[in-house]
Amino acid sequence: MLRQHSASRLSRIWVTTGGIAGSGIEDGHSKLIRAGFLRQAYPGVFHMLPLGRRVQEKTERLVEKHMEEGLAASRVSLSSISAQSLWDKSGRLKSVASELFKFSDRRDVSYLLSPTHEEEITSLVARTVKSHKELPLRLYQITRKYRDEFRPRHGLLRGREFIMKDLYTFDSTVSSALETYEQVRHAYTNIFREMRLPVLAARASSGDMGGDLSHEYLLPTALGEDRVASCDSCDYVVNEEMVDTPAATVPFPETTPIGVWRGITKDRSTLVNVWYPKTTKLSADEDSQDYTDMDVNISTIKTVVPDLDAGVEDAVSLWVAAVSETTNGPTSLVNIIDGRLPSSLKEDLASERPKAPVWPEGLVALQPALVASVHSADSRAEKPLNVLRIRNGDRCPRCVSGLLKVERAIELGHTFHLGTRYSEPLEANVSLPTTSSSIASVDAAHVRGSESGKGVPIQMGCHGIGISRIIGAVAEHLADEKGLNWPVAIAPYSCVVIPGRDAGDEDALRIYQDIIAASGPKTEHLDVVIDDRQKSLPWKLTDADLVGFPLVVVLGREWLASKRVEIQCRRLGIKDVIGVNELPDVIKTIYSLL
Repeated sequence: MLRQHSASRLSRIWVTTGGIAGSGIEDGHSKLIRAGFLRQAYPGVFHMLPLGRRVQEKTERLVEKHMEEGLAASRVSLSSISAQSLWDKSGRLKSVASELFKFSDRRDVSYLLSPTHEEEITSLVARTVKSHKELPLRLYQITRKYRDEFRPRHGLLRGREFIMKDLYTFDSTVSSALETYEQVRHAYTNIFREMRLPVLAARASSGDMGGDLSHEYLLPTALGEDRVASCDSCDYVVNEEMVDTPAATVPFPETTPIGVWRGITKDRSTLVNVWYPKTTKLSADEDSQDYTDMDVNISTIKTVVPDLDAGVEDAVSLWVAAVSETTNGPTSLVNIIDGRLPSSLKEDLASERPKAPVWPEGLVALQPALVASVHSADSRAEKPLNVLRIRNGDRCPRCVSGLLKVERAIELGHTFHLGTRYSEPLEANVSLPTTSSSIASVDAAHVRGSESGKGVPIQMGCHGIGISRIIGAVAEHLADEKGLNWPVAIAPYSCVVIPGRDAGDEDALRIYQDIIAASGPKTEHLDVVIDDRQKSLPWKLTDADLVGFPLVVVLGREWLASKRVEIQCRRLGIKDVIGVNELPDVIKTIYSLL
């Protein structure tokens, strides 16, 4: 018989449920708090409680398995402290300065808490790896990261301290680095498939990270800060900022209503007016779509004004204040015009600057840009500018028949091919082969780069998965009105046995043992806990729904009457009464569907 102390029991765990009442409208983060997974310490900073820690550990182990078994990556643990001088050398210190926690030691040496570790890992490899024979190299870590978010929100989705997995890859040639990139993408697909999450892999911008090839791994949810477009006919999936929007070449009538969205640069020196059509109706027999400021595509505007601060509500007031301050340097005005708008608007803007705020006499301002000078501002293609965001039902730019589905999503992971973005400034070089046959297999650019005698820069990739973000995203995505609803792969416990008041402890242990005996290939993530807390059966059932156990086995009235158990799976809508001898097979069947 299974010994009593060897069974997992909720009475032996600090589970802080039952102390916080639920509100009428409750998001996933609120349920995480109420179910006892975490508590907030400070804005954007959270303590993980035992249930939350179990989810975190399971997520880490799952990711670790695919890093080591799938990619043969070695795990390291880099310091959370990085030198500001290293970030200055890479060129990133100023570009991300506002998000860094910076400090100095007693010797006045400047450091920061790392939000990411490209500089540190590159520096480490530069001091250690010298020959192409030591490549390819794949190193990963799962560690805490820090980012001084201006406005932490949505709990674990946008925090100041977070757990992240970083994989850094090092190759001697571009071709081998791209092969590695595809292998990592395959591993990421397997990770999210094992979690049973409907993650979309979307082509994305590399941003401040560097490089020209990257993919985001996005979980569709209403709370998402990204928008992803996918085709219903082909495999076209991209982040909104990378969508190849149709060229704005069809002129609209002179009577087309026009809207203007205003933004400002981060240094407050440039006011940006974005002129867009408030409707896309071209003829009387055509359906129209109405647009507002919310439909302006900020990503497109940033191709014209990279330093745009899109989060400002009253850009005009800030710009007028900057105009009055002579010490801030010259101020300017930029008009960005949708290419479909009437030519009369373009002419007006060229001569009179309509609706622009007044500035002091004599101020040297940038002449408003005409479509002729901004139509190619979409740096991804030479075509007139389309300043409006894509919408559901827009045509796919890749295939003939496909229509786009646009949905909000949360980023759970990101893969980047960095090239030599960090290895070059941080001098992470390796020697090349010396034989002619070996040289033939090396990229021509690398051969030329080795003429200096210092070797060639290593080709790098960096690939992240947000461990704590997955916890918050899954809670948000799968929660319902009753509570959380975890995938079996990362649930705190995948099955809970709940004995009623009249069921004995030996009965609960027997069922516990029978479920454990069901373990096999189809139940890889099976782990069981007994809820032996001194609470009523209705309280325990309600709590099991709140915590989100994938499978619930109840020893209630049917157990007393006929030694049968009730098995529940909220995700699959299963609530059935079965005999004990049926339990292992039923468990395996349910797990194959979860």
